Amino acid sequence: MPYIPLKKKEDIGLSPYELKFRGKKKIENVRIQVIDFDLEEVRETEIKDTGELKKYLSSDSITWINVDGLHNEQIIRDISETFSIPGDILSDVMEPSSRPQAEEFDNGFFVSIKMMEFNEKKNRVSVDNLSLIVMDKILITFQEKQGDVFDPVRERIRKHRTKIRTSGSDYLAFTLLDVVIDNYIYILGVYGEKVETLEDRLIMNTNKEVLKVISLFKHELNNLRVDIKPAKEMIMGLMKLDTDLIQEDNEKHYKELQDNINQAVDLLDYYREVLYDELNMYHSSMSTKLNDTMTVLTIFSVIFIPLTFIVGIYGMNFDNLPELHWKYGYFVVWGVMIAVVVGMIWYFKKRKWF
Repeated sequence: MPYIPLKKKEDIGLSPYELKFRGKKKIENVRIQVIDFDLEEVRETEIKDTGELKKYLSSDSITWINVDGLHNEQIIRDISETFSIPGDILSDVMEPSSRPQAEEFDNGFFVSIKMMEFNEKKNRVSVDNLSLIVMDKILITFQEKQGDVFDPVRERIRKHRTKIRTSGSDYLAFTLLDVVIDNYIYILGVYGEKVETLEDRLIMNTNKEVLKVISLFKHELNNLRVDIKPAKEMIMGLMKLDTDLIQEDNEKHYKELQDNINQAVDLLDYYREVLYDELNMYHSSMSTKLNDTMTVLTIFSVIFIPLTFIVGIYGMNFDNLPELHWKYGYFVVWGVMIAVVVGMIWYFKKRKWF
């Protein structure tokens, strides 16, 4: 489902620093996983007590803390106190329906974006809110539920002693945002292939089923647009942040995010235009069919008008109709009517009316 900015009555008037969950609970228990790594080693653990997080404040390694579930206010409060994260930042984290945004604070910066995943079995896109808090050597991600699209990033950390292990938390944040935006492009490509095949169906067969499919795709792309367009605004805002946490060597990678999100938005706009063109093609095709039908009916009507006129004349009940007493009057009338029909068809053909 797309982002819909609904507000509950009890949330009206709350302080922006109030750590209150404002979304829909998607999992029962909050899970905190940590991947702590340097060039030599990767250490993965699941945190049961938020007090265990304090040891990562003084670590020289890069630490990725992932929190699945946003409804436990005490855990969020503990994280806020441990890492000195302002309450207004974590208040936004606990509101999954908020628009994608980028914001700087004293010791880091905050980013939120909609994370999409395409389920091939259900042929459906799921959308969850993803929040990232980037600090020196620490990245904290908040997700609404377990399961995400970041397994390729985790595998890179585990298996490859490459740039991702040495380039800081800002580069790790970039890789996650890059995966999210790549999924936008992949999902748009999946829908795009289906949208483009509709044109062949329209040429072969125009019926109400095709119209239903067009309407369905139009609805799906509009849903994607509601989440992807604000993501572009967020990336543009992220590029304008005046923060030292994005290293100079990594600035070029964040510029790649801008190029990728522009590509996603361009694809979205292109496929929406294709759908509107196909919708116009459908209506044009239906109008053409209707016109062809009306043309045939009109020709039949025009042909039968003089025949009806002739029959009407000789169907009158006057006593003195000389032709009624002709020996071959019946055959003469038939001959005249056939000649009229043939003559009219020949004339219509000559004028290319059908």
